[in-house]
Amino acid sequence: MTDAKGILSRAETLILPLLEENKFELYDMEYVKEAGTWHLRAYIDKEGGITLNDCELVNRALSDILDKEDFISESYILEVSSPGIDRKLKKDKDFEKAVGSLVDVHLYKSIKVDTGRKKPITTKMVTGELLSFDDDSLTVKTSTEDMKILRSDISVVRMAIDF
Repeated sequence: MTDAKGILSRAETLILPLLEENKFELYDMEYVKEAGTWHLRAYIDKEGGITLNDCELVNRALSDILDKEDFISESYILEVSSPGIDRKLKKDKDFEKAVGSLVDVHLYKSIKVDTGRKKPITTKMVTGELLSFDDDSLTVKTSTEDMKILRSDISVVRMAIDF
């Protein structure tokens, strides 16, 4: 099987029972080629956060399953990890969990943002508390205003790291 989407779909199907058995969730999965090498990555999570031991457990078990099924013809590197504290928000369930949290919203093009100073600044990133979301937009509370941002203008949304 050389179709990347087909490989990803089959790998997701194989990992889900393993994750359910251990009370983990699949945050995201990707099958990508980087610098000439294929990578099958599973990002897993659980209530309270994922540990290195959790990642090792899933990596070993999934590796055994993938070896048995043997449906990926190319060589690849299997990686199992946490989505990280600065995780991307992709699915509605990710946004639901993030409501009330600080997020970084990266935009395709620059916008003017009121900073409370004399002149607004031009930026391609807005940081603020995620207030709400729907199919078309996100509402983010910055230090000076509540901003409604169209999803079509957003390149990526990540959990912000607040130092």
